[in-house]
Amino acid sequence: MTPSARLQAAIELLDEIIVAARDNGASADNLIKKFFKARRYAGSKDRRAVRELVYAVIRRFGERPQNGRAAMAGLAEEQPELQELFDGTTYGPAALTENEARTDGGSLPTWLESRFATPIDAPEREALLNRASLDVRLNPRAGSAADIVNFWPEAEKLPLPGAFRLESGTNVDASDPGRKGLVEIQDMGSQAIVAACLPTRPKLMLDMCAGAGGKTLGLAAQLPDDTRIIASDTDRGRLSRIEPRLRRSGNQNVETILLSPKFEMEALAALEGQCDLVLIDAPCSGTGTWRRNPELRWRMTPERLSRTTELQARLLEIASDIVKPGGRLVYAVCSLLDEEGGDQTDRFLEKQPNWRIIEVDLPIGRSYRKGILLSPYQDGTDGFYFTCLEKL
Repeated sequence: MTPSARLQAAIELLDEIIVAARDNGASADNLIKKFFKARRYAGSKDRRAVRELVYAVIRRFGERPQNGRAAMAGLAEEQPELQELFDGTTYGPAALTENEARTDGGSLPTWLESRFATPIDAPEREALLNRASLDVRLNPRAGSAADIVNFWPEAEKLPLPGAFRLESGTNVDASDPGRKGLVEIQDMGSQAIVAACLPTRPKLMLDMCAGAGGKTLGLAAQLPDDTRIIASDTDRGRLSRIEPRLRRSGNQNVETILLSPKFEMEALAALEGQCDLVLIDAPCSGTGTWRRNPELRWRMTPERLSRTTELQARLLEIASDIVKPGGRLVYAVCSLLDEEGGDQTDRFLEKQPNWRIIEVDLPIGRSYRKGILLSPYQDGTDGFYFTCLEKL
């Protein structure tokens, strides 16, 4: 592919990504894979160049562009070398005209700027779009920290037990430690949430929004074998991904429950008043994961955020019925917006006076709004808010 053809391919991909973001469709990564599956003629250098162009646009503009051409024209205003590729050749984009639309604006959605937690200032927000690190978690059932260092001598030891940072691009899944279940890829922020759950030694615990089971596996690796751990989620596809990971990890004490949206309590009724610990890693705006998924800025709208916060509040109510007296609830969001973090905690405690805040002692994070705030700038993690509550 010529440089102009690569630019045109990026524009076409951006058109698909913009529509998918608007309509809550497939992710950018999946659309890129599908795009090149239908274009076998594109070599590895072509695919890499097109992908870099696409993500340069996604990271640059916080507001969802009108279309791919306007977005790329906007990027070309700041990168003059791109303007020359609008050359009107057979496979390239038509020449730019003086009055055609060009995307502009900052890297943050304007409507979200006033909603961030107070400590998230300008440097913090800039860091939200930096490249993410590659963190792994040790599975102590499969080996020791020394085994990780022996295989990856360059591994950086992180402040949490069993947490390491590897060089970006390391193929963990294809490595011996990955295949043998010695390590799992997991951001240090997610590992901190697991650590916040561990001061208790529950006999019965529920990971209510388990997804593919990253935190479930983290807990299972450190809790006794006689702990009954239940992982539940409303997404069958995501929940099914925990099974091969469980087999690889060697854990035998995890079971799964598929929930129906809006009817979660029907499937969880047998657990009412029984759980020593419930973890809610709630669906959220994902503002704390923009460095991994920058297109989320194009997907979230005020209406979607409102629906998301309503869901979070409902999940907290369900959890309050499932936790037994003396049990604990850990509520977490990979968001740095107050309405998903501290505001949710305040509203819950106002409605549920039979709960109290539990202080969490961790080597990372800062106290904020009855919980802990983690951020890329301050902690080198994804952005999280979480709080630990005890039922009286």
